[in-house]
Amino acid sequence: MAISVGADHLELSTGDPNQVSVGNKFMNQAPSPIALAPHPGWRVALPAVLLTLTAILVVFRETALTMVDVWMRSGTYAHGFIVPPISVWLIWRMREKVAVLAPRHWYPAVLLLAAAGCAWLLGEVATVNVVPQFALIFMLVFAALAVLGPVVARSIAFPLLFLFFAVPFGDFTQPKLMEWTAKFTVLGLRLTGVPVYSDGLNLVIPSGSWSVVEACSGVRYLIASVTVGTLFAYLTYHTLRRRLIFVMVSILVPIVANWGRAYMIVMIGHLSGNTLAVGVDHLIYGWVFFGFVIMVMFWIGARWREDELPGSAKVLATTAGSGTDSAIWRAACTTVLVAAIWPIANWQVERGTSPPLDQLASLGPIIGWQRVPQGQGLPNWQPRFQNYSASTQATFENDGHVAGLFLGYYRNQDQQHKMVTSMNVLVTSDDPVWSKVSGGTSEIAIDQQALKVRTALLRAHSSSARLAVWQWYWINGHWTASDVLAKVYTTVSRLTGSGDDSAVIVLYALQHQAGEAEATLDAFARAAGPVIAAALQQSKAAR
Repeated sequence: MAISVGADHLELSTGDPNQVSVGNKFMNQAPSPIALAPHPGWRVALPAVLLTLTAILVVFRETALTMVDVWMRSGTYAHGFIVPPISVWLIWRMREKVAVLAPRHWYPAVLLLAAAGCAWLLGEVATVNVVPQFALIFMLVFAALAVLGPVVARSIAFPLLFLFFAVPFGDFTQPKLMEWTAKFTVLGLRLTGVPVYSDGLNLVIPSGSWSVVEACSGVRYLIASVTVGTLFAYLTYHTLRRRLIFVMVSILVPIVANWGRAYMIVMIGHLSGNTLAVGVDHLIYGWVFFGFVIMVMFWIGARWREDELPGSAKVLATTAGSGTDSAIWRAACTTVLVAAIWPIANWQVERGTSPPLDQLASLGPIIGWQRVPQGQGLPNWQPRFQNYSASTQATFENDGHVAGLFLGYYRNQDQQHKMVTSMNVLVTSDDPVWSKVSGGTSEIAIDQQALKVRTALLRAHSSSARLAVWQWYWINGHWTASDVLAKVYTTVSRLTGSGDDSAVIVLYALQHQAGEAEATLDAFARAAGPVIAAALQQSKAAR
């Protein structure tokens, strides 16, 4: 072992190849990272995956354009425009780590893509917009996995999964969020000494009346908070536990904040004599309050940020080489061909359309019930179902009891003309005459067949009139009140070549005293059920 001392360095030599050298000018410097060259397989894999993703978007362009149309029309989902650019940016910022990985095609992902394509077909047949849209994102993710392989896909997993936020999804939460908002507002008003009378989503206080509508549900705040909160958690934290905690917080905070927003709006209007927080001010105050709450949430979340330690980032080294150029291109072509199968299958299903229907078959006589002029003994009301092929509405009377019937018939349904959709409701939240007070279900029997129907109680704004309403569906001979089952029956019927003939059945009667309208509707449903079924079956037969 030899030790030598120089002017500016000290060297320890042991004769071992692993020699140690310490110099004054290098003693306090951290070792520099080793720069790795990009893997040569990317010269083929990058254009292959870009062309594959582009081809899938072209093949499913109608689904993609439907998503863009929703982004343009709805402020709730306008964030969809920035989701794809954010995903691209997230991949770009980690490009140096990804570039050294070896891309290698993975054919099992093609099978996953085929499953997503099948889901897309079922969603198209059932005319459920959100299913084809989610399926398209899944196909894009699985296409990247098929061409690049699991190692590369795992490294960019979050940017790929972030694309799911581009799907316009979440409106189904509106009714429950509106209900919670109304209950909390009533509770807050009573706790602060303001007398309030609540009737479903309608509130009456000494200074005026308020209604909880779709804009008050807070679904916009919730979706925006979850989208931005998830991105913030990914960029700010590195442990899964903290990321999941912050995502949960980004779900809970906007819900609670919306309750406070609704209470604040009502109180400002009440204390100002309805000169503030009404009209446009209502929305402005709400967004200002929500923006402040979200800013505070992010500020607090940043206090527990986890900075990446120097040298802690590890570059994954892949011992397996990339696939050959021809193998990667074969995987890309196979992926596109498998994806293209499903639009062709959908085209084949849509070929079996039926002739348009202009008029429903006439209702036969209903035992014990006489048809009376439309509106006699009942208010002028009609459910807000749209774009049906044909409809009929009639009023019937039996020993002083009056019941109304509405039938809306649908045939050759598509995304613009379909029976089960969030746009088809008994009454809209901005209806100037009626508002929904409550809803539920009720068991009835038609032709000795048990059926659970959906019930609702409507209240007139200008009077004390209340309308009890029952609703269910008919799909090619099947009765159901479930939106999900209605879609399932429609899908099976179309795939088996039986068409998609469907109808919504709505019965209604005035509620003078508790239980009276329900008894009237039950008696009328038992008598009219077989007659309604026969008329619908005759309408279906006229194809």
